[in-house]
Amino acid sequence: MQGAPLPEVLRAYRIGFTEIWHRFVALTAQGDQQDLAGLVAVTSAIWALIDDYADALTLAYRDTSAEVVVAHQNRRSALVEALFAGGAATEGKLWDIARVLELSLDGTFVVVAAETPRLGHEPLPQIEQRLRAAQQASAWRLTPDLQVGIVSMRDPLAAKVIVDLTGAEPVGRVGMSPVFSGLGNTARALHFARVALSSLAPGASGLVQFTESPLAGLVASAPEASVQLAHHVLRPILDLPGDDRNVLLLTLRAWFDCQGSTKLTSERMFCHPNTIRHRLRRITDELGRSLTDPADIAELGAALRALHLFPETAHLPSPRPTHGG
Repeated sequence: MQGAPLPEVLRAYRIGFTEIWHRFVALTAQGDQQDLAGLVAVTSAIWALIDDYADALTLAYRDTSAEVVVAHQNRRSALVEALFAGGAATEGKLWDIARVLELSLDGTFVVVAAETPRLGHEPLPQIEQRLRAAQQASAWRLTPDLQVGIVSMRDPLAAKVIVDLTGAEPVGRVGMSPVFSGLGNTARALHFARVALSSLAPGASGLVQFTESPLAGLVASAPEASVQLAHHVLRPILDLPGDDRNVLLLTLRAWFDCQGSTKLTSERMFCHPNTIRHRLRRITDELGRSLTDPADIAELGAALRALHLFPETAHLPSPRPTHGG
């Protein structure tokens, strides 16, 4: 009766004891008055024994069920960890993971990474159950600094459900990867989710999804090199006093966002176009780069993207390149 519900197991015990009782009664009916008196005398003992057996069964059932649940959770947790660590590259292992986690091997997914408020506390409590209630399959794991999960995107509404659940109450910083295909790409997607999370300032609260821009993917895939590029290209501005640095960086970002239009940049920043032109000239003077040279523009765009993805490195000393030898 492995896997049978407790009420069904108790019912089977009751049926068995009832059958034994009926056999006793049948045997006693064939005997004399003394046999009947003996049956009456042991009746209370028999039913007490039935209660004792039922109590022992219930206790053993609950203990065993708890052990089974813990074993299942441990296995599930190990498989989720293997998925996020990238240690399940073979198709056979991935198939086993997909089966246990009830995820599609070749489906589409997103990875979510939420910063834990303190050790051992989930920033997204009961998120797997809440997603399941919304008919969305997922698997989650809690680490010392993050709660990470992979969510199936077989339903187009899945992304909205995630945003609604994480945005229902302040939960700290939450990053989401781009939509990706295949469980084998989960580890890379986790990296993108972590990068998206780190783009929010420490102490902030909200959800950011990693952009699917090829440049963003390139920058995020090589964080050390990207940070070094940002410092190399933007160092003269990063070394300026706080207000000057912030104004010039904001202006340069706005100019890129506005496709190089001074007019649109001035409207976005609520400035006169001449003010924007003056700032842009100062930027080119400080950096020694041109905003008309495609090579300079490409490097500036990559540097700004790196600074956006890794904002905590802006105030740090420029990384020193390592030399072999």
